[in-house]
Amino acid sequence: MVPSVTSTLTQTGQRHENDPASLVIVCAPSALSKMMGSLHPAGALYEKPVNIRRARDAHATFVAMLRRKGALVRDVRDILIERIDWSIGDRIALENLAFTCLTYAFHYPAAEESDVEGKASIRSSPTSLPNKAEEYYISDQYKRKVIEEMGQQQLVDIIFTNPTVTVSPSARDTGFTASYHFDPLSNIMFVRDQQITTRKGIVMARLSSKQRQKEVDIMEFCFKKLGLNVIGRIPCPGRMEGGDFFPAGEKLSIIGTGPRSDLTAVKYLLKEDLLGTERVAIVKDQFERRQERMHLDTVFNLLSNDCCVMLEEMIGEKSPTRRLVDEYVYEGSRPADGADLGLEVGKYVLVRRNVEFSQYMQDRGYKIIPISGEEQLKYGCNVLNLGEGSIISIEKSTARRIASSPHFHGTVEFLDFSAVTSMYGGVHCASQVVLRGARSLDVSTKTREAAEILPLPATTFTDDGVSGSS
Repeated sequence: MVPSVTSTLTQTGQRHENDPASLVIVCAPSALSKMMGSLHPAGALYEKPVNIRRARDAHATFVAMLRRKGALVRDVRDILIERIDWSIGDRIALENLAFTCLTYAFHYPAAEESDVEGKASIRSSPTSLPNKAEEYYISDQYKRKVIEEMGQQQLVDIIFTNPTVTVSPSARDTGFTASYHFDPLSNIMFVRDQQITTRKGIVMARLSSKQRQKEVDIMEFCFKKLGLNVIGRIPCPGRMEGGDFFPAGEKLSIIGTGPRSDLTAVKYLLKEDLLGTERVAIVKDQFERRQERMHLDTVFNLLSNDCCVMLEEMIGEKSPTRRLVDEYVYEGSRPADGADLGLEVGKYVLVRRNVEFSQYMQDRGYKIIPISGEEQLKYGCNVLNLGEGSIISIEKSTARRIASSPHFHGTVEFLDFSAVTSMYGGVHCASQVVLRGARSLDVSTKTREAAEILPLPATTFTDDGVSGSS
């Protein structure tokens, strides 16, 4: 028995990673927020120092590839500003979002912070609290007035940088001085993580990193603006990131748990019946939990209905870094003689426990193409399947390995994405497919035209191993 799937909104969801990608959400690297993140890569959760221009070029080429392969691609920034030049309701909604991202604070200067004329005390009776006149300038009323006058790009910049303006009284000029602090969304271009797209719709995630948690609100805002079906949100204390989720047909969802996603979040999905599949395989990273293998999509991916890639060194019962699978089955789906381990979560029951991952995938009919540790570190497993075996790979050796495998019968296209992988993510990380299998969409097709960004050359690998430029 497969759970029913219904939606009154724009059709949303993924049945299988191998179905044709119809609607893909991306977020091009922002010069402003990425500049802030690039000042200290480790503090921004980046792997290496970043060249923003090269990252923007690579991302533009990626978007061009998606469109050439038939997907409708929408950028987060375009969604935010769409219709606000004529729709008052959309303008107000964007202002409200920006309002939550802008903070005003007050600081009364100490004597050592006196102004250039040496006036240590601006008031006759100094206090750390603002007086009535000063209070207005840090009030919601004043902030609302400021935001209402802003242009659309100013509003988007606020949303992407989360500024805090701290004002201090001054005896000069306007009566105030200000200092500025920013919490930029330096990782929002990796739009895979803020949600998962199940067979039933979009479930908003709960990210592990504090500096990324606001990204979830922004993505949810965009989905609802597009009329897409947001069916739930992972509550605290659960943790879930989209790089740990793969849809594998009506009968199977695959979810990784480890450094970034936990069992609490998965059980919430099961209890609330948000997946829409007969079976759920929980792939547990119990023995490794390394940063460079933080998500399931860094060590595994689906290439077709019966073929996948997997990190070679974690394959097998004797591997010290093996992944183990617990399988839950929807009520009514378990064979009469099937196992029942007694643990029920919502309408799902645990039927298999601690099955070695490669064995589990083989039991499900998948052929495995092993990927070396060296290739994995270069994001070999982090491919993007655009449907029917149309693969974008960002690691050349892996691309050739897939294309030459007798188990694979699609096409592989190579993209140099190294400027983006410096920020700890590949093409699977940098895309969120919210609809697969449908080509007719009631969604605006207005897209970002980045004419100043020239696409980089790409290389195509076919299943006979022959490569050529495109």
